[in-house]
Amino acid sequence: MMSTIQAPETDTLSLDHLILADQLMAVRRSMLISVPVSIILGVISVLVAVYYGLGLAGLLWFFASSVVNVARIVLCRYPVRLLNPDGSAEPKNLDPSSVRQHLSWQSAMAAASGVVWAFIAILCEGYTAPQTVFYLTVICGITAGAITAGFAYARMPICYIVPVLLSVAGCLIYAGGFERYCLAATAVLYLAALMRGAFESEALFRQSSRLKNEATAMAASLAAARDQATEAAVELGHRAAHDALTGLLNRNGLMQAVASLPPASATRLTLMLLDLDGFKGINDAFGHKAGDRVLVEVSRRLRQSLESDVIVARWGGDEFAVLFDSRLGEDAPSIVATKLIAAMSIPFATFDAGRIGVSIGICASDERDIDEMLIQADAALYRAKSEGRNRYYIFDDDLRKHLEMRRDIERDLAKALSSDALEVWFQPILGAGGRKLTDLEALVRWNHPRHGSIPAPDLVAVASMSGLAEPLFRTILKDVCAMMQTLRAMNLGHIKVAMNMSPREMAQIAVDDLILTKLRRLDLPAAMLEIEITEDTAKDIRSVKSKLAALTNEGVRIAIDDFGVGYSSMSSLRQLHVDRIKIDRSFVDGIAGSVDDRNVVQSILSLGKSLGIEVVAEGVETEADMQTLRRLGCSTMQGYYFAKPMPQHETIEWINRSRSLVN
Repeated sequence: MMSTIQAPETDTLSLDHLILADQLMAVRRSMLISVPVSIILGVISVLVAVYYGLGLAGLLWFFASSVVNVARIVLCRYPVRLLNPDGSAEPKNLDPSSVRQHLSWQSAMAAASGVVWAFIAILCEGYTAPQTVFYLTVICGITAGAITAGFAYARMPICYIVPVLLSVAGCLIYAGGFERYCLAATAVLYLAALMRGAFESEALFRQSSRLKNEATAMAASLAAARDQATEAAVELGHRAAHDALTGLLNRNGLMQAVASLPPASATRLTLMLLDLDGFKGINDAFGHKAGDRVLVEVSRRLRQSLESDVIVARWGGDEFAVLFDSRLGEDAPSIVATKLIAAMSIPFATFDAGRIGVSIGICASDERDIDEMLIQADAALYRAKSEGRNRYYIFDDDLRKHLEMRRDIERDLAKALSSDALEVWFQPILGAGGRKLTDLEALVRWNHPRHGSIPAPDLVAVASMSGLAEPLFRTILKDVCAMMQTLRAMNLGHIKVAMNMSPREMAQIAVDDLILTKLRRLDLPAAMLEIEITEDTAKDIRSVKSKLAALTNEGVRIAIDDFGVGYSSMSSLRQLHVDRIKIDRSFVDGIAGSVDDRNVVQSILSLGKSLGIEVVAEGVETEADMQTLRRLGCSTMQGYYFAKPMPQHETIEWINRSRSLVN
């Protein structure tokens, strides 16, 4: 909010009022100086009159002069009526009509004083006595002084000097004589000059007063504008630092709060990142207004559950940040996290109990690197969410090593891709109860110079976040197609090659165009390729359906990996035209000794049979597990019991050595 400061348009009547008030104040000040001087001159004049034998006349004249002077002093002291009786007697608070009345009285009293001084002629026989020179000198002085003292208001000194100088001119003319006539003319000329000077002085004073009051008004306007700008800046600063919905600090506000904390040596900061579990379901089921009410209630519970000195911020969306000093107790982060989880577990109005939960990532540090703490708390939050609802996780050495690995991957991945440092290994998948090679699963491998073999999920996640998802996908697709070409050259075109795709890849890359273009260019049959997607990808049907449909229409097979640990539904299996589901290894490893695992696998096998979908058991590690799967009716298997993932050339050698599994 920006505004242009302009000069104030002062009301004319208001400005004239202020000028009148300035004139009155100036008149009063000048009168309190000039009247005492007039009294002194009056005393001297009486002494001269006594000296020349006119003491009685002089005393009478002085008495009249003193009465007028006292009246003028009293008038100067008499208060002016105020516009606001409770306000101060400053110019803008003086009643204009009262000011005019006071000036009129001052002019009248000046005229009265002038009349008294006009009668000074009786003390020098009409300006014909020897003491005439003295009295003319006094007259010249007091009239000039009157103009000087009354520079602010011309009418007052003019009222004073007119009777005085006209009486001088009249007496001189009456006395007659050339010299007296000339002196009378000089007095009249002197009167005219003084009157003109009085008017010019008043004009200058009014102009000066006008400029002063306009400048004062401008200063007041600038001060008001400055105050408004300051208030606006404060308001904008508050808005910039606070979330409009919840009133909590926002990201910018949190950073400002951290910057204003005491020195790092005085505190051990704990940062918590909170993410609401089930919030998306609230928005989808009840609408965004209901979601906003949840966020407001969550913020209220946070403030209510935490001490007043704890910094609470809405980090964005349904994420919140909590920052506090945990130096007083090592258990403080766990205690606070448990308290917050309990606060959020209380049912929300109009929502089912248990619909909303919270996951918390915690980082405690003696360092004041808030950016690093945010990264660590976010990693801890991700770990907490992966372990289920209403959990917290404190950043530890295990996460630190994992975070360091992720950073090194991000730093080195682009170079590794450009130098072909990444490899695609292949693991056999066997059908007919583990007796026949039917497929090869492609698995990306990178032997990092510092961290060794990098897990594929970390590699794919970092590639997606660093903008390298497509180069990585192209690298894997290139090696997959190379293996398909090799298999065809070996007359093994019936063996399919499966490659994995993550949700991020499906969202960020036009995988359908890339795959189909590559297959056409190399003249490879689409039926030789199988795409494995996770259950998380399968449940978001709208974002993947069109891409997978384009692939299946060309003959590419679709499989759902790690089946049983996610949220796939029968509807999604049919809509995506899934050809194969792969039972997660957690249900297969040790199945020979677990009744529960056998029941789960049996259920998945029954589901696949009813839908006409092939079922693959991943993670077969022992012969006992293999035999158990055979008895359950699972004919397609994969695992270390049969073969580990191998580079392409070793895979070809393994196939050549295992001709019994191929023919």
